[in-house]
Amino acid sequence: METNNLVLGIDTGGTYTDAVLLEYESRRVLAARKALTTRRNFAIGIEAVVEGIHLDDPAAIKMVSISTTLATNAIAEGKNKRAALFLIGYDPELIAKFKMAGRLGTPHYAYFDGGHDLYGREKSPLDLPAILTQVNKIKNEVDAIAISSYFSPLNPEHELRAYEAVSRVCDLPIVLGHQLSTKLGSVERATTAALNASLLAVLQQFVIAVRRAMERRQIDAPLMVVRGDGTLMSAEFAARTPVETIHSGPAASAIGGRFLSRLDKALVVDVGGTTTDIALIEDGQVTVSEDGATAGGYKTAVQAANLLSIALGGDSHLRQSAERKLIIGPERVVPLAYLAQEYPQVYGQLKTLSHRLSAQTTADWLEYWFLLREPGDEMLTPQQRKLVKLLRDGPQPLPAILKKLNLLHVGQLDAGDLWREEILGKAGLTPTDLLHVDGRHTPWNVEAAKLAADVFYKFLYRTPEELHEQVWAQMTETIVRAIVSFLTNRELPPPARPKDNDLGRWFFFNSLYDEDPHLESRLRLRYPIIGIGAPAGIILRQAAQLLGTDLILPDHHEVANAVGAVAGSVMVTAELLVYPLMSREGLEVLGYYVQDGDGRSQFDELDDALAYARQTSRKHALGAALQSGADNPQVVLAETADGLDTYRIRAKAIGNPRLTH
Repeated sequence: METNNLVLGIDTGGTYTDAVLLEYESRRVLAARKALTTRRNFAIGIEAVVEGIHLDDPAAIKMVSISTTLATNAIAEGKNKRAALFLIGYDPELIAKFKMAGRLGTPHYAYFDGGHDLYGREKSPLDLPAILTQVNKIKNEVDAIAISSYFSPLNPEHELRAYEAVSRVCDLPIVLGHQLSTKLGSVERATTAALNASLLAVLQQFVIAVRRAMERRQIDAPLMVVRGDGTLMSAEFAARTPVETIHSGPAASAIGGRFLSRLDKALVVDVGGTTTDIALIEDGQVTVSEDGATAGGYKTAVQAANLLSIALGGDSHLRQSAERKLIIGPERVVPLAYLAQEYPQVYGQLKTLSHRLSAQTTADWLEYWFLLREPGDEMLTPQQRKLVKLLRDGPQPLPAILKKLNLLHVGQLDAGDLWREEILGKAGLTPTDLLHVDGRHTPWNVEAAKLAADVFYKFLYRTPEELHEQVWAQMTETIVRAIVSFLTNRELPPPARPKDNDLGRWFFFNSLYDEDPHLESRLRLRYPIIGIGAPAGIILRQAAQLLGTDLILPDHHEVANAVGAVAGSVMVTAELLVYPLMSREGLEVLGYYVQDGDGRSQFDELDDALAYARQTSRKHALGAALQSGADNPQVVLAETADGLDTYRIRAKAIGNPRLTH
């Protein structure tokens, strides 16, 4: 293998971990590997794909970059660490009135006197004694502390004083709101600080695990991490600001799709095993949302790619409702073809099941539970011990589990904690299994997939052809609905044949199914769809036809997310605020402040303040970009008026990642 400058890109998705080896100068893909993601320990899947890529000379690897769903998943699944949030100068009655407490990112929050106003003036004295009392009360109950003071981007004095006091009596990690965002949205800034604090240990452990995997392969190179907007940052920077990795994986997919297709305007649709992610490329760049990323229902102040993620993928669970209607997802399960490959006894069980009369069994017999790992017995309830002991003999269908444990209902199994801790896994019939039946994707046990599908046909009273057609049509409709909703920023009504006089609903439905005897309607997307992910060519082709556009499947589209992990640039933004020094009565401007991170400078004239802010923001952005791994970064300045004689001076430093030599 050529030993020029090589870079290794890794993406950890909800189902698969992908890796690509690229020649940096030509950006040519030399090798690609996929492995199942081990969500309880991402490092296992990462080691598997790294081991799968043959390296003649590990020293030729000059950079490793990784995109990860770790932060997003940890927040959504409640697996982030416990963080305490100290709110200085916030109004408890206002938070309660508008029901904002649930948006703060942690249930462990407390209010304290202090904070500033919109001119950076102290609103009330900081109550340090109350803060220290609270620290002593909770320091053994949480893993980190976040501090957010009212209007701290204009004056962080109270956050800094609280930090100094707390750090003297407590060795927990402490996060300050003004260091993460200069936006004045107080709740979003507090949420961002709380989530960042809760993710510190999670991402630090992840970075350590990746470095160990690199050491085992004797790879000595810079480690970069993809931000939620698709740009890169050093692993050290990511470990301090893990909240910035929210939406890292989908952003990398969009970057990779653009890089491989070389299209400057397109819609990127990434069909994974767990989700389908949609992003827009304009002028060769992934569009970015200025509103702040949302994860697990929490709105943050973090800049991230503008995207939509829906719970639909190749491993979505196929089930039937009580009315025998087809349900696809939203839960992701292990395909039965894979389970039977790993556990041959499952194939025998499915064979026996297929010979039963439909009156003797139900579709629940296609839902299998199995052990992912051994738990510590001391953590289990008596009922959980019985369940774990039973599953040590191998995967079992859910009805068989209930029968063997003499239970009547799944709720009696007390399995909630076992799912959350990823001790148990679940398998079932999926679109991936149907692809095995069709012969279009057959890496695992094809016969097991056929047996499971045959059983499912009986219960839905469908022929195989009817069922397959219904699954692909339903998935296509869901994706088209998501694309239309994403591009129009409008919610569509639930999928159903229109029975009312809603012309918009009729138009959408008739565009998909062409049922009106008199009128034809069509949706037309103005640019092509770039398909990303292994099932993209199968699942997206009909969606592209319905939208009147082309489906582009670039070479290596199945691992484009890993390509995107190394195709991005390093970008650092430094933003300074310039705002007036007002007289005590608030009627006269006496001068101007420049708020520079933790410090503040005062000027008599606005021009002098702006000149200082421009020079200082440029210096900060350049230094931070170099520290974050940029090679020869270029700086661009932008100024915006924020009202009330307040200005934002933003310096953006952009450069290619620096390789080892």
